[in-house]
Amino acid sequence: MKSRNLHEEALRIPLDNRAISYRNRILEVLEVSKRGHLGPAFSVIEIVDVLYREVMNTRAILDRAETRDRFLLSKGHGCLGLYVVLESLGLLEELNLNTFCSFNSPFGGHPESATIPVIEFSTGSLGHGLPVAVGMAKAAKMKNQKLQVFVLVGDGELNEGSIWEAAAHASKHNLDNLVVIVDYNEMQASGSVKSVLDMEPVVDKWQAFGFETSHVNGHDPIAISRELKRLSKKRQPRCVIAHTVKGKGIPEAENSSVWHHKAKINSSQIAGLKSGLQK
Repeated sequence: MKSRNLHEEALRIPLDNRAISYRNRILEVLEVSKRGHLGPAFSVIEIVDVLYREVMNTRAILDRAETRDRFLLSKGHGCLGLYVVLESLGLLEELNLNTFCSFNSPFGGHPESATIPVIEFSTGSLGHGLPVAVGMAKAAKMKNQKLQVFVLVGDGELNEGSIWEAAAHASKHNLDNLVVIVDYNEMQASGSVKSVLDMEPVVDKWQAFGFETSHVNGHDPIAISRELKRLSKKRQPRCVIAHTVKGKGIPEAENSSVWHHKAKINSSQIAGLKSGLQK
């Protein structure tokens, strides 16, 4: 019941001015690029914003300090949600986000560490982010570094076996410096998670793999901040189930696989989406 209530709450919660401005910026970028993943980007914005604005040390990230916190967007197709946050905080330096998906642009349809300095790891093939995050967290432990590793995975991504292999290793090595955030919007590219490959009971699975597991409304910045700042109560990794809405903020795109990705977006479609964006 708690899970269902949180999803409905995520659907109803109004967006604040910053959240709306991020979504408007994504629409601006999509109008130029004429392609991209709208639904997944709108789903993750508040989570990514809170991480960079309130939880992690952005100065250390920009300086590439050895003891910086790490963030990996394992569901790399949600990259526009990450890009607009990095741009807002000045972490993209001289890079021009308006070139998104153009020839020779550093901004592809998935984040790449080779072209964007503050990206920790190139993601796109689902199931890869968590194994790498586990390695980073284990390395930090071996070096006695006081840092945290955050990795954001999609609920559809939980279909990947590499997720659970990595989870087993995280538990074995007591990685209490690792936080897995599940973007739990209940949708995949081709439909609902339940209809493609039902992974329930998700909470029971993470707990069975040795994770301290909790829930949060993934569009409530205050609740997200409180949950992500909380440290593990035990010597074990943590999993935060963030209840979100695919396409959050635009009724036409909410809970819709149609707006998961578009290869051809025209200006009239963008105008329609902007008019539907929560005021």
